[in-house]
Amino acid sequence: MTVDVPDKREAVGLIPAAGSGRRIAPLPCSKELYPIGFRRDEGTGTLRPAVVSAHWLDKLRAAGIRKAFIVLRDGKWDIPSYFCDGANFGIDLAYVVIRDSIGPPDTVDRAYPFITDCQVAFGFPDILCGPDDLFERLRSGQRRSNADLVLGLFKAPDCRLADMVDVDSDGRIGRIVLKPARSSLRYTWTCAVWTPTFTRFLQLFMARERAKTGSRNYGEIDPSGDLPVGAVIEGAIAAGLHVHGVAFPNESYIDIGTPDNLVAAAREFVRSL
Repeated sequence: MTVDVPDKREAVGLIPAAGSGRRIAPLPCSKELYPIGFRRDEGTGTLRPAVVSAHWLDKLRAAGIRKAFIVLRDGKWDIPSYFCDGANFGIDLAYVVIRDSIGPPDTVDRAYPFITDCQVAFGFPDILCGPDDLFERLRSGQRRSNADLVLGLFKAPDCRLADMVDVDSDGRIGRIVLKPARSSLRYTWTCAVWTPTFTRFLQLFMARERAKTGSRNYGEIDPSGDLPVGAVIEGAIAAGLHVHGVAFPNESYIDIGTPDNLVAAAREFVRSL
C-alpha cells in the first residue's frame, strides 16, 4: 500500500522561454505571449486577453505553488514586461536571463543555483493541456511512487512529432522513444515534476554536453537541431533513476508552435468561454 506523505521540500515552477519560435515566425511578440483567445477576469467578469504561457501559471497556482522561475533569452524583454513580478497572476516570478542555449534542457539547467533543493514543476510554455489540477496530481504521483521524475502523459496524435513513452501498468517508465516514424506506444509527455535527484542529474548531463567540441547539432534526434529534454530522460533511465508516469487518458494537448495548431487553440479558447 502506498501512502501520500506530504513533501517538505519547497515546490517551484520552472518555465523555459529561450526559444526563437522559428516554426511560426515572424511574430509581433515572443511566442510565449501570443494571445490565443480571452478569459474572464475573476473580479470583474470582463474579458481579458489570454496569453499561452499564463496557462501554466494557473496550473502552478492551483497546485499551491507560489514561486516560479522563467528562463528567457536575452532580448525577450516583453515577457518580464508583461508578467512583471507575477502579482497579477497570483504567483511570485523571477527571471533567469541567458544568451544562448543548445535546447530546452540546457535552458532549464541555467536555473540550477536557484532550484537545487526544490521540487520542480515544469511545463513547456507553448503547449496547452488539461486538467486544471494537473500539477497537484503529478506531485501526488511523485509522493506515492517516490520517483525522481514524474511525467504527465497524454495520448499522442502523431508519434512522429512526439517523444513516445513506454510505461507499464504500475506507471513505471522503461524508455523514451524520440519522435519515431511509427510506434505502437500510445502516450507522450508534456510536463513534469521532479526532485533534487533529477536536478543534479540534469546539471551533470548538461555539463558533459557543453564540454563536447564541434557544432553539437542534434538534428538526428530532433528536427529543430536542438537537444530535446527526452534525450536527458533517456539518460536518466539508463543511469537508474526512477521515472514514473501519471496518465491523463481523457485529456488532450495542443502545441501552438505551428500555424494550424495556433488557430485550433484560439478556437478552443473561444468555445470554452
